[in-house]
Parts: sequence; C-alpha cells; structure tokens
Amino acid sequence: MRPSHPTEQAVGMEQYVTDADGVGGRLREDDDHFRVRELERFSTEPLDVSTDAYPHLVVRATLRGWDTNDFAARLSDALGISRERVDWAGTKDKYAVTTQLFSVYGVDPEDLPDVGGVDLEVRGRAGRGLEFGDLAGNAFEIVVTDPDRPENVAAITDELHEFGGLETDHQDTPASSRSIGVPNFFGQQRFGSRRPITHEVGLEIVRGDWEGAVMAYLGNPTEAEPETTQEARAFVSETRDWQPALERFPHRLRYERSMLHELAESDDDPDAETFRAALERLPSNLQRLFVHAAQSYAFNLMLSERLERGLPFDRPITGDVVCFSDSDAPEGLELPDTDRLQRVDERRLESVTRHCDRGRAFVTAPLVGTETDLADGEQGEIEREVLADLDLEPADFDLPGEFHSTGTRRAILVRTALELESDPLRLSFSLPKGSYATVVLREYLKVDPVDLG
Repeated sequence: MRPSHPTEQAVGMEQYVTDADGVGGRLREDDDHFRVRELERFSTEPLDVSTDAYPHLVVRATLRGWDTNDFAARLSDALGISRERVDWAGTKDKYAVTTQLFSVYGVDPEDLPDVGGVDLEVRGRAGRGLEFGDLAGNAFEIVVTDPDRPENVAAITDELHEFGGLETDHQDTPASSRSIGVPNFFGQQRFGSRRPITHEVGLEIVRGDWEGAVMAYLGNPTEAEPETTQEARAFVSETRDWQPALERFPHRLRYERSMLHELAESDDDPDAETFRAALERLPSNLQRLFVHAAQSYAFNLMLSERLERGLPFDRPITGDVVCFSDSDAPEGLELPDTDRLQRVDERRLESVTRHCDRGRAFVTAPLVGTETDLADGEQGEIEREVLADLDLEPADFDLPGEFHSTGTRRAILVRTALELESDPLRLSFSLPKGSYATVVLREYLKVDPVDLG
C-alpha cells in the first residue's frame, strides 16, 4: 500500500489501498460534472387525499448551484412560512447538480414558487415530514477533468475489485462495469477540506478542555485562508486579547466573531464555563459536528491500522463485531443496519463469513460514545490502542447538551457497482447514506484533497 496525501493523513486516512498511480485531474470543473441523486425510501399519497391527515406536500427538487440549506431558506421565504416547515433527508453541496426530496408543511402545489436553478416535481402528500432515516443512499455521476493517466483506471479498478472480496473471475464482465470495494473512511469534508480542524476541536471537547477547543477553532491559521484571516488567527493565539481580536476577524467569519463576543464580554481571565459558553454560541448542529468529527477521526485511524496489519475488510476475524443488512434497502444497494449487531466468535466465524460474502453482513468499527462496547481479538486491540493514543475512553463522551454522544458502529467496507466511460472520464456508482464519494474518487485520482472538492 502507498501512503496517502499528507492532508488525508492528518485526518486518519493514512494509506491508499491501490498501488497503481492515480489518473490525476480534478473534479467539479462544472456543476454538471458532479451529479448526485438521492436514493430515498419514502412513500407518498396522491395529491387529492385529505390535507388534514396528509399535510406535507412532497416535491423532488433538482438543484443547480444551490446548497440544500440555502434552498430551503429561499423556499420558505418565497412561501412566507417558517423555515421549520421545510424538511429533507440529506444535505447536499452547492457545487453540483443534486436531486432530492423536500417536504413542505401546509402548502399546495400551486403555491410553489419559481426559483432560478431549480426544477420542482410534485410527488404527492405525506403524513409526516422527511427525516434523515428516509435517505437510503446516493447515486453519483462524476466527470474527471484533464486526467493525466486515464489508462490507469483499469488497474485501479482491478485492485479495488480484489480488495472488496468480490468474484475474481470477471472474463464475462464488461471492462466498463465492475464492482469495487473501498475502506469506508470518513472523507475530507467531514473535517474541513481547506482547514481540517473540526476533529481537533472535538477531541479537546471530549477531553474536557473547553479552552483548548475554543482556541483550536479560533486559532490554527492555514495557508489556504486569506492573509488577513491568518493574521487574525495568529493574533488571538498569541495574545488571548479578545476585543482587539474581534476587531481583526473578518465579518464573514460570523461563528468566530460570535465566540469572540462571548469572550470579550467576560472578565480578563475567562474560566472553563465561559469557554464552554463561547462554544455554545455556535449552532447546535455544529456543536454536534465537533464531537462527531472526533469520533470519525478515531474511526479512520482504526481502519488505517487494520489496513497496516493486513487484516481483511470484506470478512470478519474472531472478535469482530458485525452488523447485518437493511432488508428495506433499494435494489442493488448494500445498506448496513447498525442496530443489528453480533459479536463474532470461533463458532460463528464461518457462518458470518458467508453472510459477508453475500452482502448480508458487514464488519464494523466503533464511532465511540458512552454506550460503545469495543470488539474482542485483534480488532479490539486496535480499537483500544487508538483510543489510548488519543487519551479517550467511552465514558468521556458523557458530555453536556449537544456535545453528548452514545456512539454507534459503522461498516468498515463499502462496495458498489461502478460504471466507467471515457472521453470524458466519467464514473457512476451508488453509496449508502453516510459514505463519501470522495473516498472512492481518491483512489482513482490520488491528488490533493482540495482538487476532490
């Protein structure tokens, strides 16, 4: 295995699983070059049903250049309703063409506005709004711009096919259509593509160092930022002088400025409670993201160590914890159900291996929280060593408010059927919810994560 890009190593993705040179190139040259379509499992009723029983209008929106949150705000403003009446299952990036469902409480089809860059298709009505659990996965269609070595696609695909534990005899399979497997890493976006610090903030929170968490967020200048921002971060790191720092931070950095307001209003020597209050000035979803990023970082490190030891990802070893597949998944999508777990002992090893071979079970690693039970055997050794190196243990996640986490487990391998086209180089595949397209694409391009967008 070859080492990954230093920026990826900083967030726990320490290797590529393929040895072939990457094709190079870049993504998102145009919004049409990165298309995402949700694979949902949400049923609707006809439009003529009772609006008392089915008050939510469900629409499928195709967005060009719209972030999901921004479109929801634009839609609610145009309708003259609260933003809280618009729901969706998954959040999508603006630098793409994305297709996803939205539910809107208490409106009729004729109320829907015309919004530039948006195509709306009315799907019906529902008795409740959309939730994250209604998203099964996403289908991607991605164009690679200006690849240097497009001919390397075949060798990379062969290696990923083998890594996924898939059938080795593919003489009857077209070269343009293969199944592959990759480690189910959390992608760079989880931590910040240009300033990957969310996990550093989260680690300090979980360790109980509120001041360290605040300074990890306010400080840590990076070369990817404008010079004025770098200077402001350096100033606050060096001086802890909150009011002058507030005057230096650009107005566009509203989260940092909100934290600095809290600190500037305190006395000259803020205590731990004041630093925590500064963090709690941030939106609740961002507070949760910090802890989730810390869990994700530990997870990535566990997968990297399993790779380093040469342990399989497609089948269990004794001591592993596996989960089983979701029987309600859309056809062709392997969707793990982490509520259905089983510890693998010698007696169960053979039968569970058969389930993994058929896509009915998946080896997991923990997103550590208060209710986490670590694995046994060599995987358990890996999990305990990573947590010890990070000075963490499950009880540390017993935190106040939005920072608390009970934890869960996550499949360590993601497999998908891949369709390839050339001129331009186009990759089409589907992934279960929570898995990252860039984790597939990094194996093919092997470039700076910034170029993966």
